[in-house]
Amino acid sequence: MSDLTDGAARRGTFAPGTFLPAPGRGSLGRMLRIQAATETRLALRNGEQVLLTLLIPIVLLVGLTGLRFIPLPEPRVASVTASVLALAVMSTAFTSQAIAFGFDRRYGVIRRLAATALPRWLLVAGRIAAVLAVVVVQLVVLGLIAVALGWRPDAAGLGWTLLLMLLGCAAFGALGILLGGTLRAEIVLAVANLVWFVLLLGGGIVIPLDQLPAGVAAVASALPSGALASGLRSALVEGTAPGIGPVLVLVAWAVVAAGVAARTVRLR
Repeated sequence: MSDLTDGAARRGTFAPGTFLPAPGRGSLGRMLRIQAATETRLALRNGEQVLLTLLIPIVLLVGLTGLRFIPLPEPRVASVTASVLALAVMSTAFTSQAIAFGFDRRYGVIRRLAATALPRWLLVAGRIAAVLAVVVVQLVVLGLIAVALGWRPDAAGLGWTLLLMLLGCAAFGALGILLGGTLRAEIVLAVANLVWFVLLLGGGIVIPLDQLPAGVAAVASALPSGALASGLRSALVEGTAPGIGPVLVLVAWAVVAAGVAARTVRLR
């Protein structure tokens, strides 16, 4: 055996005492790219998630723009676009993420991935990167439809729009992982859809905060849904900065939810 090793070493195949290819995990960057790409493909192939993340927002965008049963600031299409983008972020980062994470735990996917060379933080980072990828798809599709409906975005508000959507992904994503990582999958399915429906109607998304009852508006303004929707309306309707309030609310929810999730999320 030593003669074979010495011969291979003399031919330059590998150094004595080593093996090629070298054992060990791959680079963190490559693992993150593969994990994010896999999670993105799984999300886009899931019919229920596509319904939640694309079809429902598209229907609301077209319906609320054309049907005027809910009074909204003018230009109406800009206000509707802000609401629908907030809904898209919540649907993808919170509802879909919570349900997918909960059922991945139930079927042992998370436990098996945790037993590989994939670090736990990179597993979470891959899911968040997938959320961002899906949100980019939503932003492009919904933006093009809104332009076709007459929306003319103010360039001054686009930077704030991207920042708010990024913060919204962080806040809702952390909440989704917290919910999906602590409750049984069947309970997660029910709770995530219930929360989505409640926030859609009373969380400042479809109905602006100033049109809600005073008590409901006060609560909604402290929720990530209300902060994201009101901030996007400022950016897209008025073309102005959303103010420090919505930004602080989104940052606070992201930090607190991520901290609690890091301590309580279970792999099974």
